[in-house]
Parts: sequence; structure tokens; C-alpha cells
Amino acid sequence: MSNIALKANHINKYFLTPEKFQVLNEVSFEINKGEFVSVIGKSGCGKSTMLYILSTMDTDYEGTLALNGETVTGKKQNELAAFRNEHLGFVFQFHYLLPDFTCLKNVMIPALRLGKLSYQEIEHNAYEKLKKLGVAEQALKPASQISGGQQQRVAIARALINEPAIIMGDEPTGNLDSKNTAIVFDIFKQLANEHDKTIITVTHDNDFAAKSDRVIEMLDGKIIKQ
Repeated sequence: MSNIALKANHINKYFLTPEKFQVLNEVSFEINKGEFVSVIGKSGCGKSTMLYILSTMDTDYEGTLALNGETVTGKKQNELAAFRNEHLGFVFQFHYLLPDFTCLKNVMIPALRLGKLSYQEIEHNAYEKLKKLGVAEQALKPASQISGGQQQRVAIARALINEPAIIMGDEPTGNLDSKNTAIVFDIFKQLANEHDKTIITVTHDNDFAAKSDRVIEMLDGKIIKQ
């Protein structure tokens, strides 16, 4: 079985308005299973555009992309949605929790959507994830009533609920202070080292990136270091 979690091959991406502009230029790289990789580069270098393609949300590109040993390029939208829900977890700069739902219910949502387990099993698993992330005591509080650092940990628990092989983060510590940034980093490191999860984060935080397993640096739509 292949040890490669992600393989991007000659990815090119163009924006067509206001005029044709190449955002990604021959982007090729591989990431191994259980590797924690940070993508860095100045604003506008193509980091987030690339992550959007890697996450299968953007299918309008040239080249090929394989995730978890499966080529996802060319798949239909409904197939991609099902693939994402089962294989990928997402952590964003803004946690996107539903404010009136409890933390527990927020974590349960992707698993309820996947529909593979009973409600009771999902509830149990969600609580265990919150416990692992040190926020179990917040489980029954509305998401709007906990701190920013706690909200991000709840968001990570939600990303983990379907046991995805790959977790993608778009500025996952962008709104956090240094203490909570360190907590999130340690969580990602543990997920990669102890649970063999593949972590890919786009970040402006060079200190955060430097401590991850590998740094991919982008400039003007190209990878200049990996």
C-alpha cells in the first residue's frame, strides 16, 4: 500500500477576470501519510487557491490530484462531496461553528451527515473527541458562549469526527493568541505522530510552520521550496 497521502501533479490554475491570469504554475509535490506540512508564502502567492484545489472544492484546474491513493480529478461534484465528508477534515481561521448549537452538536454534524453510525454512537464519539481536546466540560454550552481558543478546539474535534485521513487547515491559528496557537500546534503534532493523520496547513505564522515536519514555500504561484 502506498505511503503517499497526497500527490499533486502539474497543477495549473487561471483566473479569467478581469483578464486571464495564471495563479498556480506547474505545482507538483507529494505528502506522505502522517506528515505535518505547512505551506507558507506572501499574501497573493497562491497558497489558499492551492488549498482550495487540494480540498477538492475547486475543480477548475489543469493537472491531476490524488488523495488517499484515489485520483479525484474528474470526479463529479456529488462524488467529491461524499469523498470530502469521509476522507478530509477542515479547520479554518474562523471556526464556523453554529453559535446556537451546543459544542457537542456542532461536532456531531459531519458524522450525522455521513450517516454511518447511530445517533448514540456519534454522540459518544463527539464527546470523546471533545475530551481528547480538553474541552469536554464545554460540551453542552452553546458554541457562542466559549472562548475563541476553545471554539477552535471544538472546530478541530468537528474536523476529526469522521476519522479523516487528511486534515487541511487554512490559517488555523490566524485568530488565536500565542498560548492557543501553541495548543493547536501540539494537537496537530500529536494527530500526525500518534494517529497517523496527514496535516496540511496554510499559514502566515513562520514560527508555527518552522516547527512542523516540512515547509512548502510558494512565490508567485510556484513552489520554490519543499
